[in-house]
Amino acid sequence: MTSAARPDIPLFGGPFHFLRHGETVANRAGTIAGHLDSPLTELGRRQARDAGSALAGAGIRRIWTSSLSRAHETAAIVAEPLGVEVTVLAGLRERAWGAWEGQPRAVLVRSATPEGGEGPDAFRGRVLAALAETAGPWPALIVAHSGVYRVLHETLLGVPAGPSVPNGVPMRFVPADDLGAWRMEPTGR
Repeated sequence: MTSAARPDIPLFGGPFHFLRHGETVANRAGTIAGHLDSPLTELGRRQARDAGSALAGAGIRRIWTSSLSRAHETAAIVAEPLGVEVTVLAGLRERAWGAWEGQPRAVLVRSATPEGGEGPDAFRGRVLAALAETAGPWPALIVAHSGVYRVLHETLLGVPAGPSVPNGVPMRFVPADDLGAWRMEPTGR
């Protein structure tokens, strides 16, 4: 899938990979985590190890991660066999869902802003500002959350992401041309 050039997007210095953190207690329970610090499950840790193996030949030279423990722990597990530095960017945190955090996922409406939550435009702006802080060396890995993936997907590819963003599955974003277009492809396992 390739996007048209868009002047409002941060342009990375090269291809990068994105990895949603491994499965968490909230994922397993079907609840909204947002800024709650839901820990990884054993499956989540295994997904992180598997992602590290899948990325072993990708030449990853740097990892940026959210400050929430589920992403940071995933990044640390992936970084260990790769031997690369992990840098925390607080702006890569998941969207704050306020009163909906801890509630069943069925109450979530992405276009709405719950009481005490973060609106969709504010979230997008925060994520893009954090991504603008990233710098080489390339290729790099971003370990974050489904909301961050949705922002990346829509911003770089020009279309919304599908309804489900799997845990622990690395995806590769690649510049498609010199005009700012991007494409996305799975990272081989």
